[in-house]
Amino acid sequence: MKETTEISGADAIMLALQAENVEVMFGYPGGAIMPLYDSMYRFGNLRHVLSRHEQGAIHAAQGYARVTGKPGVCLTTSGPGATNLLTGLADAFMDSTPLVCITGQVNARYIGSDAFQEADILGLTTPVTKWNVRITKATDLLEALAQGFFIAGSGRPGPVVIDIAKNVFTEKIVYDYKPCTGISSYVPVPEPDEKRIRKAAEWINQAERPILFFGQGITLSGASNELRLLIEKAGMPAASTLLGLSALPASHPLNMGMLGMHGNYAPNILSARADLILAVGMRFDDRVTSDPSTFLPNARIIHVDIDASEHGKVLHTHLTIAGDARHTLSRLLEQIEPATKHEWTEEFRMLRKTEDSRVCDDDLDNGGEHIKMGAIIRKMSERFPKDTIVVTDVGQHQMKAARYYPFEEPRSFVTSGGLGTMGFGLPAAIGAKIGCPNRQVLAFIGDGGFQMTLQEIMTAIQEKAAVKIVVLNNGFLGMVRQWQELFFAKRYASTELLNPDFARVVEAMGLPSRRIDQPSEVDEAIGWLLDEPGACFLEVAVDPEENVFPMVPAGTPVSEMLLEKSNT
Repeated sequence: MKETTEISGADAIMLALQAENVEVMFGYPGGAIMPLYDSMYRFGNLRHVLSRHEQGAIHAAQGYARVTGKPGVCLTTSGPGATNLLTGLADAFMDSTPLVCITGQVNARYIGSDAFQEADILGLTTPVTKWNVRITKATDLLEALAQGFFIAGSGRPGPVVIDIAKNVFTEKIVYDYKPCTGISSYVPVPEPDEKRIRKAAEWINQAERPILFFGQGITLSGASNELRLLIEKAGMPAASTLLGLSALPASHPLNMGMLGMHGNYAPNILSARADLILAVGMRFDDRVTSDPSTFLPNARIIHVDIDASEHGKVLHTHLTIAGDARHTLSRLLEQIEPATKHEWTEEFRMLRKTEDSRVCDDDLDNGGEHIKMGAIIRKMSERFPKDTIVVTDVGQHQMKAARYYPFEEPRSFVTSGGLGTMGFGLPAAIGAKIGCPNRQVLAFIGDGGFQMTLQEIMTAIQEKAAVKIVVLNNGFLGMVRQWQELFFAKRYASTELLNPDFARVVEAMGLPSRRIDQPSEVDEAIGWLLDEPGACFLEVAVDPEENVFPMVPAGTPVSEMLLEKSNT
């Protein structure tokens, strides 16, 4: 195409998306963005996934981004189409998920007049995006697209919104798109300071009771191998945040499990005795620290994060390093000394045995009257391929999956961490399957969250996304009910659900479906899930009074973690 050839803004967007190696988009059409959909139809070479709600589209784009590492692309119309993205944008912003959301807007001449389906998307999305921009003339379009993709995927990833007035799609411009390689004053990946790295190595070498905390930053930077090499050389026990799960194989002998409110006993208890914490790619969320004033009372804290704004935000840290996790760990690895003592690691293993005997053995016992969430999740982990991608919604089942599904491959666990968005699980699983069609995708969803986005079953059917969907039905908003039981004298205010027969509903939608309610049915049902060639649905009636332990009651020190209900 000659440089002087003019094309429509909509056609220019389609060419720019191809230049950014976009292969699939998730969205829902409408009036303001219709010219772009017409261009998409004429081009015919980019896959579009039609969701049943814009929230479903953006969660699917999140799932796609989380498993591929590429920005998820989402399209919606103006007004309610765009406002329906807000929860997904906030979720992606909290969990550092790269998204490029293109929203239609009313014609530029009508902006500010309360036109039909007009909303101030720029103002609404400012708090929940890494960057947003409104385009009212086509000459600004290509630069904004290039910057949007660069900002979404570089440094600490995040969501971007490009709000495009309807007239821009039909205006003519010369197509001269160039992917962005840098923006003045924006430094996405700071270079770690060598003096600070030397100091960190010195402290690690001196420590007698070190622990490495790691979060999703390890996955985002591709630092799983560097993490493994460092903890092996330093003999350093490691524990992850919820979103850090799968960055280090669960079977690794130095992986001591998950931190936080419903994490593992050993890292929570022993963190109070640690003399050094190396925290990498995590942000010390309140679910990890509980009461920050009591967290890590005896430790020097080294915080490595690509985003310097996270340093000191929650905790006073003794040494901060702004830099990419992979690069920083590689340089640390050169300077730390091989470990000679292993007594500290043995303390973790002893406490793990305590947790096993007082919590896990009961959770995994499938011989009682009811099916237990932990038991069926563990059994599925034993039957599904090791590289299965597990996606969860939010609630008790989410914590059970985090605890009892051992992840061995990077990018194999997708959940809503920071925002805790119910309704995330099903559409995110669809996006994950579209992103990784050759891997099994297993979705664990609660009965509450399932009813928030169950319409996306039709998206899975239409797109032939072979997701294995498991709804763990306890008839309650389980996590809320647990807190009401423990801290509100069993006053179950608005937490008991009147549910439909989910299996029959989903079967009516056209998906193979089954329901089980007896422990003796579990093994055969798992075999059925694996044997079904496409998407299928399993409803599991589970113990309505099953709780998630251990737990740290809100605001109490993590070292006072409860192992069972009788301690409350």
